[in-house]
Amino acid sequence: MTDTLVRPARAAPVDGERVIAKVAWRLVPLLMAGFFVAYLDRVNVGFAALTMNREMGFSPEFFGWAAGVFFITYCLFEAPSNYVMHRVGARIWLARIMVSWGLIAAATAFVWNENSFVALRLLLGAAEAGFAPGAILYLTYWVPAAQRARILSGFLIAVPLGSAIGSPISGLIMTLMDGVAGVSGWRWLYFVEALPSVALGVVCFFSLPDRPAQATWLDADERAWLEATLSREEPGHDENHWRALTDRRTLLLGSAYFGAVMALYGLSFWLPQIIKSFGASVLAAGFLAAIPYACGAIAMVLWSRSLDRRGHPALHTALACLVGAGGLAAAAYAPSRLLAMVALTFAAVGSASVLPTFWTLSTLALGPADAVVGVAVVNSIGNLSGLAGPWLVGLIKGATGEFSHALLALAAGPLLTALLILRVAGR
Repeated sequence: MTDTLVRPARAAPVDGERVIAKVAWRLVPLLMAGFFVAYLDRVNVGFAALTMNREMGFSPEFFGWAAGVFFITYCLFEAPSNYVMHRVGARIWLARIMVSWGLIAAATAFVWNENSFVALRLLLGAAEAGFAPGAILYLTYWVPAAQRARILSGFLIAVPLGSAIGSPISGLIMTLMDGVAGVSGWRWLYFVEALPSVALGVVCFFSLPDRPAQATWLDADERAWLEATLSREEPGHDENHWRALTDRRTLLLGSAYFGAVMALYGLSFWLPQIIKSFGASVLAAGFLAAIPYACGAIAMVLWSRSLDRRGHPALHTALACLVGAGGLAAAAYAPSRLLAMVALTFAAVGSASVLPTFWTLSTLALGPADAVVGVAVVNSIGNLSGLAGPWLVGLIKGATGEFSHALLALAAGPLLTALLILRVAGR
């Protein structure tokens, strides 16, 4: 009698692109929505200023400084926040961040003088600290390096969308709600735009898995493939995450990010007032401010896809910075309002496009172990320019009465970033 040898069926190969697509559709929309409302709560101060400054008696110099003090506490708490998230998990920590910043953003509607405004900006920075670098770190737990630029762009597109969609919404709220229940439109703006943050925090707590092993919406073989792929990119299990605080790579990348972000926030906080100086109403300024950032959102997606196809993250980052710097410099010397808007659009395109390419470069340069704290440190150093950029614009505007010199000063930021990134890449 002959025994029959039964060979087990060979498992079908896992389609890696399909797995990454499932991850992206499950995680990125929620993270993008969270960053969208975070960015909106962060920069809607630029729209509130259209009427708040006059009502509260804020000078350009004070407004530029007070808007930027958000980044003092934001930067101080970034690295500790990322470390806590790595320990306790993204579900709990990101939800905590969203709920706390939403409550503080809503409280800004009740400011009564300069000191109360500064205090709430500082509290908002502390509450929001860690969300953006935490989400970037979280995505490295799920997405291999080869697909990371495209997926990061899906998250970071919230920056230009926060302005493209948020600008007309802010203009509408300030116009339609002004005087309702005897309350100024800018106060309604702070309150209404803060509510989605709290709601998204609750959603995050109940729906965000910490690691691929907890992803019940992936098949067992898909989870195994994803974990194996990510483990091959992990150089080891070095838990000395805090060494990133003094790592030359971290300090160099943070310095490069400083220049890029200086232009981003200098433009975001002041663009509504720049457009209003053209003679536009509050409502018109809201819709006009959306144009540069809508173009920036489209450019960000196309530029990140180019990076995924061609590689060279340093070159893509430097070119985006040069476009942003050129747009700001051209806006300073534009002979007409139309040409100024075109130049400002190029500035927004460059400022937005640099984000996913820079963070792809940074996460690759730092590696998985050092990224835990390193991403937060890079983001903290860079975001210090969120204080420097708006404050610089306010000082120059207060001294000269015009925005042209301030735009030229902002152009120096991304220009220096491009030169620094190219120098590093050349080495």
